[in-house]
Amino acid sequence: MTTTVYGLTGGMGMGKTTVARIFEKKGTPVVDSDKLARQVVEPGQPALAEIIDQFGDGIIDPQGRLDRAKMAQQVFGDDIAREQLETIIHPRVRARWQGKISEWRKQQVCLGVVVIPLLFEVEAQNQFDVVLCVACSASTQRERLRQRKWDEEQISARIASQMDIADKMKLADHVLWNEGDMDLLRDQINRIF
Repeated sequence: MTTTVYGLTGGMGMGKTTVARIFEKKGTPVVDSDKLARQVVEPGQPALAEIIDQFGDGIIDPQGRLDRAKMAQQVFGDDIAREQLETIIHPRVRARWQGKISEWRKQQVCLGVVVIPLLFEVEAQNQFDVVLCVACSASTQRERLRQRKWDEEQISARIASQMDIADKMKLADHVLWNEGDMDLLRDQINRIF
């Protein structure tokens, strides 16, 4: 049996996590690169030491963990700093999701999903059999990000740090439009499969 591997991408606040949960409820294995990115910067991990060397220990909280809010303040809006951080984190994250794909193939899992917000930005699209892009309108995206307690400056900086969603939609094999209710999103996923 051949394993079909789907790459799932989209803009922040557009519903990647929601789509991933739908797949998981169907019994499909999912690996989320955002979760992997948190793992590679845990205390004791080489990536955390490199981040401290690069950015200083002011980005570490009292428990010795990466203070993600402080790190975000430093890198969003500063392309050089963001690229330095990505150079430390992205190869480690890629190695982990590639390892998971290898496991799926050995186990002869028929379908697996890898969630990568920056899938096209890191040029990972060729690693997947099919690329799905979750999208919504800019106003819906901003409203969802405001619900995360981000201010307008944070929202704009983070959106600007990613490829325009229209470009992602053009590059993807399928687009899941996430403006309606969950049933509509499920129906779109079911139609793809």
